[in-house]
Amino acid sequence: MSNSSEASNNQSLTGARLAFVGAGVMAEAMIAGLLNRGLVEPSQIVASHPREDRRAALAKRHGIEAIESNRDSIAGADLVFLTVKPQALPGVMKQLHGRIEPRQVAISIVAGATIANLSAGLGHRAIVRVMPNTPAQIGKGMLVWHATEEVDAAQRERIRLVLGALGEELLVDEEKYVDMATALSGTGPTYVFLMMEALIDAGVHMGFPRRIAEQIVLQTVSGSVDFARDSKKHMAELRNMVTSPGGTSAEAIYQMEKGGLRTVFSRAVYAAYQRTQSLAEGEKPR
Repeated sequence: MSNSSEASNNQSLTGARLAFVGAGVMAEAMIAGLLNRGLVEPSQIVASHPREDRRAALAKRHGIEAIESNRDSIAGADLVFLTVKPQALPGVMKQLHGRIEPRQVAISIVAGATIANLSAGLGHRAIVRVMPNTPAQIGKGMLVWHATEEVDAAQRERIRLVLGALGEELLVDEEKYVDMATALSGTGPTYVFLMMEALIDAGVHMGFPRRIAEQIVLQTVSGSVDFARDSKKHMAELRNMVTSPGGTSAEAIYQMEKGGLRTVFSRAVYAAYQRTQSLAEGEKPR
């Protein structure tokens, strides 16, 4: 990043107040990412959590203000992040209903919570819905987000910078893409972990000690991702590069295709998408 870009980023968030309603793992990852990149100062952040020990730990580790009251945490904030568990959201929305000012933006990372439900539950129209994934906890996530028309350009830039502290962010122009991202990137690490587990087990079955199989698989997957990103080639082209006629890769791919692996992945992702839709349809503002 150039010095001019860094200055522009800092300027965009200069003086901005960020409130995190709920201070669990993802909220702390966001806070740490922002502070580590120097995008905000600890004095710009306030987080709420019901447990005193958790509040004390956050204040000690990050130097931020941590308080018990969700209502008090949003006072004076520019960006209000809803970082609670899905089952806690209805109660939180009751507490905050009508208390978020028009100039404030409510940003939800709560899985399955639609903009319509959030807007009704909060009595607020400037809403952003974000789908992060697990790697966001180490700054390598994929965050897909959608904003309502009431979120202006300056606010969107601030949100982009905050989400960028967790990895790659992508603003989409229709909310349905956030639901799709839930199935593809939000749930995606599960598919990757399962594939890696299967490869490790196959290595153990061949005779590798598990620790060696794990090391081989972890580096193989990590290196393959980096190679694919750097090459900018189509996945099929990359696969063909390492598939010699009559070779080991060709035999392995034949068995995978014979077993319907591609179809299984497609069905799994679509099933996750349908589940996301059914959860959203079952929402009732409380």
